[in-house]
Amino acid sequence: MNKVLIKSAIVNHPPPAPPIKGREKQTYGKAPDVHKIFEMMLQFKKLYRESDLKACKLIIVLTMVFLAASGCKKEDAVINSDEFLIAASFYPVYIIALNVAWGIDGVRVVNMTPPFTGCLHDYSVTAGDMKNLENADIFIVNGAGMENFMDKIAGRYPGLKTAELSEGIRFIKDINGVNPHVWLNTGNAVIMTQNCARFLSDADGKHADLYKKNAAKYIKELTDLKEEMRSSLEKFKGEKIITFHEAFPYFAEEHGLDIAAVVEREPGSEPSARELSGTINLVRKMKIKNLFAEPQYPSASADVIARETGAKVYILDPAVSGDDDKGSYIKIMKKNLSVLVSSFSDK
Repeated sequence: MNKVLIKSAIVNHPPPAPPIKGREKQTYGKAPDVHKIFEMMLQFKKLYRESDLKACKLIIVLTMVFLAASGCKKEDAVINSDEFLIAASFYPVYIIALNVAWGIDGVRVVNMTPPFTGCLHDYSVTAGDMKNLENADIFIVNGAGMENFMDKIAGRYPGLKTAELSEGIRFIKDINGVNPHVWLNTGNAVIMTQNCARFLSDADGKHADLYKKNAAKYIKELTDLKEEMRSSLEKFKGEKIITFHEAFPYFAEEHGLDIAAVVEREPGSEPSARELSGTINLVRKMKIKNLFAEPQYPSASADVIARETGAKVYILDPAVSGDDDKGSYIKIMKKNLSVLVSSFSDK
């Protein structure tokens, strides 16, 4: 009988780390090394055949220790309890919050939804979205019915403070109810920034002065943008346009434009043949030369109307997607201004 000599098997565990102040959430370590387990089991099988029962028992114990150490390792991801976390519902709200909280130590802004989500019409929150709210101190939303999932959020996080940036804005209503795309009016964007600073100052008083200072700076930029757009579009008041989403009534109202028709009431919803034919007849009758599609959605319907009427298709961006640049809204709106001026001048 072959004997296997095992001198010692020492498993060294590091001393427990001292408790760290902050919120902890448990994650799991790397998966066990399958090859090592397999080798241990082969050794166990060999020893078993050789009837070395003591060695067999020791191998079993060591295997269990290895599994416990490698597969069930607890790693504490510590989140600083002193951090004030602001969660925004979607892109335009995120950009406003980013500007108001910019550069403030101990304050972080996250976008609950991915930046390419677009408008939240009929949007269903995902597990990842909910995860972004897990440690939030305040949830900043657009309001006006844009976030139709608020009951689900409240049910999951009943203690989460929620703030609607559209508070105090005069809403535009139609047969479908309140239009929630308030941020596309630069004057409304100013109100939303003021609201954001007020809500954040109330919730995080120690940074109130910084929120207000940042808000004042951003409001100055928005006011300059508003004046630039007003002076550039003033001579085009009354121009008729056709859009492919209900996003632009606030924009049109601010600049005196007339939305003659909206082809797709909901983004991505193709119009029926009858609706498409009616729009084509309207374009011909009113001699409309400008069709405005959006970069976030297909322009198939716009292309059909343009082909049938000779109108041109331009792109207007509703500022619902983009990067993490805090100046994105202003850049998008300036590009929209350039597109409008070009389209009206090409007649």
